[in-house]
Amino acid sequence: MPGLSRRRFAASVVGLAAVWALDPDVLGRAVAAPARPDRAGSTLEQTVLQGSGGSAQYRTLVAGPGEPYLSRPDVLGRAPAPGRAAARRSLLYLAHLSDMHVIDAQSPGRIEPMIVQDHAAWGSAFHPQDPLTVHVTTAMVQAFADLRSSPLTGAPMAAAIVTGDSADMHSHRELRWYIDVLDGGTIVPSSGSSGRYEGVQAWPEAVWAYRPADPTGGSFGDYGFPRLPDLLTQAIATPVPSPGLPVPWYTVYGNHDTLMLGTFDVSAPWRALAVGGEKSWTLAATASTALLGYAATASPLQRWLDSVGVQSGLRSGLRSVSADPERRLFEQREFMVEHFTTRPVPGPIGHGFTQHNLDTGQTWWQADLTPQVRAFGLDTCNQVAGPDGAVPDDQFRWLEEQLAVAQAERRLALIFSHHNSLTLENRAQRPGETQVLHGAEEFVAMLLRYPVAVAWLNGHTHLNQILAHPRGDGGGLWEITTASCIDFPQQQQTVELVDNRDGTLSIVTTVVDHASPVTPGSSGSWADLAARSRELAANDWAETPLMRRGSALDRNTELLLAAPFDLSTIDDATLERQQLAQRARLLAYEQGRPR
Repeated sequence: MPGLSRRRFAASVVGLAAVWALDPDVLGRAVAAPARPDRAGSTLEQTVLQGSGGSAQYRTLVAGPGEPYLSRPDVLGRAPAPGRAAARRSLLYLAHLSDMHVIDAQSPGRIEPMIVQDHAAWGSAFHPQDPLTVHVTTAMVQAFADLRSSPLTGAPMAAAIVTGDSADMHSHRELRWYIDVLDGGTIVPSSGSSGRYEGVQAWPEAVWAYRPADPTGGSFGDYGFPRLPDLLTQAIATPVPSPGLPVPWYTVYGNHDTLMLGTFDVSAPWRALAVGGEKSWTLAATASTALLGYAATASPLQRWLDSVGVQSGLRSGLRSVSADPERRLFEQREFMVEHFTTRPVPGPIGHGFTQHNLDTGQTWWQADLTPQVRAFGLDTCNQVAGPDGAVPDDQFRWLEEQLAVAQAERRLALIFSHHNSLTLENRAQRPGETQVLHGAEEFVAMLLRYPVAVAWLNGHTHLNQILAHPRGDGGGLWEITTASCIDFPQQQQTVELVDNRDGTLSIVTTVVDHASPVTPGSSGSWADLAARSRELAANDWAETPLMRRGSALDRNTELLLAAPFDLSTIDDATLERQQLAQRARLLAYEQGRPR
């Protein structure tokens, strides 16, 4: 199919140069150059692995070999055509982020001492790398900026999607940090007003925590965690300059954006604690403050609180810290509202949410990423209790109606949610609520009725995993789960839709390591601190860090399926115009305007 004529190409360049305040000649030369894949900085070239050592001791990280793409015909049901690479064309190239868990580690609203009760069960309450999440997220944003052209086709990145768990403990400050890092700008990764680190990792009496100034005397020291006396000061002292994502980004709710620690309802005592001037460092104090609001139930949690003497009312185990009103716990609607306080570039204002969402309270949305690809952002989070989710009936029926529209209009459909098919079983409801909550089996069956629904992107389980949901006729659905920025391997991914021009579609996933050295330095730069965070996360003995990498079939892959309609109806000229506009945006990003 012919692309743009010379006259239309020139007119497009002039128009785009005016939109982005670019020199037309510079833009013209940039977009006229053939697209070239660039694998530099990707896991196709290098991976990050644990170094050698014993099974119960601290291990550093080493550079490993790159990993090639592996083809998966699970859905297609037959061997793909060997010559498809020569004919293929890119339909959409996007970034996928999830489970960033941006943390204000100094907040009194955190419940770190819960790991004393059961480290494995309460592992998300405390990580040695908690003060470094702004640095890690910035390093991940930089990695996507470096991969703004596809490592497979050279196509320009068009959009980014965030599939939830962005603010770790429901804090307004965490919410703002995450938005500001993705938008771009300078972030001061500290809260309170003392100018020094105020938290359990700085307090000698909190021997159960990793205290980098002197880790001896506790489990982390016994495991061999390093002495890093400057780490906490470095974590909060230097403003972090984020380059911002180079493309428009969209977001959905995660359970941590909905409930406290992604599990508990937000109680009045917890709200007061978060903005107050006392922070707990013992298990008993945590139970009698943050968890006091749950003492009116006869739940297993209540019975356990009783057993450790919470009813005594003692308030020992607390230390004074600087209060900060910006640590307030946000309401559900405020999560949406805050996404309207954002930069128009990269945009969009609201990041998927619209005025309709604010007016109705609906927490789900749809948006056209390109004229050929429609995105559906769902809220699968349970509003009552528990980390896992389900699909409420109103969203289920809305999505089915909209997929029917997309099918009629021949739009490829991407589904975005926080929870995946292994974690859609939480049907907890308040007394009197009657709405049906759909589980994974019903949800996947519904998606398979609409061939245009080709991929479902999600997170939640902090691991790389790709599941095939074949329909039996060569078509079906690929479910793509990405890892997190808090747990090792601290990876995210890019996803590209590729028309093979042979009646098949390829969905190409590339795992992304954040842009930091394999071996952390001592400079205190955001890159060195991000590298330190990854190394600390790799030594989480309460988890199985290597399991979260997934298998090779869950990382750099080509996921094949039958095209849901004749993709030749998408003409080359239309795609060329789209990519011209996307390249102009990226050139403006590279030149730093407008920001």
